[in-house]
Amino acid sequence: MDLTKIPEFHPRVFKVDLLAGKTIREPGASYQCHLSGGKHMCIEKDIEIIPLQKIVTVLPEDTFGISKILNDYRVETTFQRLGDLSTKMEISHYYSTSTVKAKLLNLIAKGKIARETHATLNAIKAAIEAASRAV
Repeated sequence: MDLTKIPEFHPRVFKVDLLAGKTIREPGASYQCHLSGGKHMCIEKDIEIIPLQKIVTVLPEDTFGISKILNDYRVETTFQRLGDLSTKMEISHYYSTSTVKAKLLNLIAKGKIARETHATLNAIKAAIEAASRAV
């Protein structure tokens, strides 16, 4: 929930600027992610939070042009408790491909989105496991 910790588990993000001054996720919280390589950034905004169940984030702006082509892009992160020591976490990406540009972008980007999402989930898992070993 701490937005300042995104670089600790997102492989492509090296810095986060808090745009609304909020460090904790909540509806309306916006933040700018600076991506590795230093040339690109994106602004993300949380629009729905159900604690320990779901986070919905949209992409209102980015330097790649994705937000202009996929103007309804949203990411839903869901959590399902499986027991006392286990939680299932899923990250799903949704967007429409109603234009030719959107269809082409989908062909090019969907594999990369899947790989980066998988890497993020693995990094989150590793951070949680490392923290639990340290306790």
